[in-house]
Amino acid sequence: MIDHLLNIGGSEWIIIIFVALVLILGTGKLPGAARKLGKAVNEYNKAKNDIQESMKEVTEETPKISGPVESERQKLETIAKSIGVKTEGKTDDELRKIISNKIGQKKIDEPENNQ
Repeated sequence: MIDHLLNIGGSEWIIIIFVALVLILGTGKLPGAARKLGKAVNEYNKAKNDIQESMKEVTEETPKISGPVESERQKLETIAKSIGVKTEGKTDDELRKIISNKIGQKKIDEPENNQ
């Protein structure tokens, strides 16, 4: 018997919620509450878009490798060249340190540039 009483569709719930809001807030406060809700949704969308843009920037900075890499050395040289590091006369370990330092500096420097 209770199942039949609570058999309310989706559009009917919207009407019930709207009537409850009018009863709770009154007709004078309802536009202000709607404005605040709109601002909150707008700020959420801005934050979401900022995060998406940051993610795009990070993914665009990854080195483009056109084909398969045959060796570890070739991979290190490709990455080093993509970030502007000269590879001549450097060992694999030196290249790894330089690459990690350059990438670490970019991540640290980026927030300072935006301020």
